[in-house]
Amino acid sequence: MSQLVELREEAAGCTRCPLAAGRTHVVFGEGDPHAGLMLVGEGPGREEDRLGRPFVGRSGQLLDRLLLEETGLTRQDVYIANVVKCRPPNNRDPLPDEIAACRPYLDRQVALVQPAVVLTLGNFASRTLLGTGEGITRLRGRTHVWPAGSGPVVVPTFHPAAALRGGGEVMAKMRADFVRARQTLDASRAAGSR
Repeated sequence: MSQLVELREEAAGCTRCPLAAGRTHVVFGEGDPHAGLMLVGEGPGREEDRLGRPFVGRSGQLLDRLLLEETGLTRQDVYIANVVKCRPPNNRDPLPDEIAACRPYLDRQVALVQPAVVLTLGNFASRTLLGTGEGITRLRGRTHVWPAGSGPVVVPTFHPAAALRGGGEVMAKMRADFVRARQTLDASRAAGSR
């Protein structure tokens, strides 16, 4: 059994924080376990909790479309995970203790998948993985070095839900960030890594 499958099974029984009491499913992650590009969102919504899969609602449909149109990749070509694996009540933002409780799972997912590029989707994913308090509007538009120094390149962008609410300008910026992620991935592969 692969280490990623073992980690998924461990997460399925997790009770490290109060979110476990309200979940239908743990939304661990899915996709290519050897993907060069990993996408990280903040946490599951209602549909994700119901189905046990990340990004399956309207945001997921937009994410799939942006992936294909701007990177030429499909959901099966990347690995998709969230900062927290259980749905916060009423889709509220995850609390610091909930993020801290789930962080070991996310760190282990990144370590096992070993992506060359992580595309963070929204404030919480970007702040968590970059270890910063800066907001997404200041973080996006460029690549970032993994905080520990050795790890994937991080490309922050808006959460797809923000594009659904924010219209054309947010969508254009997201498209540019997806292109940046693909270019960074291609440059990494040309340099001999994944």
